[in-house]
Amino acid sequence: MANATVTASSTLSWLHSFGGTHNEAINVAGRNRAFVVFAQKKAKNTRKIMLKEDVEYLGKKGQLLDVKAGYFRNYLFPMGKAQIITPALLKEMKMEEERIEAEKQRVKEEAQQLALMFETVGAFKVKRKGGKGKQIFGSVTAQDLVDIIKAQLQRDLDKRIVSLPEIRETGEYIAELKLHPEVTARVRVNVYAN
Repeated sequence: MANATVTASSTLSWLHSFGGTHNEAINVAGRNRAFVVFAQKKAKNTRKIMLKEDVEYLGKKGQLLDVKAGYFRNYLFPMGKAQIITPALLKEMKMEEERIEAEKQRVKEEAQQLALMFETVGAFKVKRKGGKGKQIFGSVTAQDLVDIIKAQLQRDLDKRIVSLPEIRETGEYIAELKLHPEVTARVRVNVYAN
């Protein structure tokens, strides 16, 4: 009976910590066995991961996701497509993100300086064989403007960044150079006939 009293008092303190009452503990002591079951939540079966490469129907490289544990364990991890997120990985990702952001800012500033240089140069002169009135033979293309910029400023440009209106006669025109997604330089082009 002494054993039952010890069990009852230990059960009483244990049960009371979970919100049980004194009456429940005494009833338990009268039976000499204490089985108290509390409902537990089902174990969490998702994992926080980062994708190492693009996965169709799931996400892009570097994306943080919650996926089922079995999907990660049986497919993503063995194929090397994902890894579990750890504090060290989060810190590394943050540092990489800051480095990339700094690089983007540097490229943008460089493009702004280049745009300022192009705009302060003045007009680029293009000479073409003339026809009747203001007409010229042929037209002035983006490649012509790129060649002139290379000759005058020793800067190599891709002709795909040059946006020119259709030029078929003499006069002054404005060309746009898309140096960066956020930076566009406007340059003047003077076309004259010889």
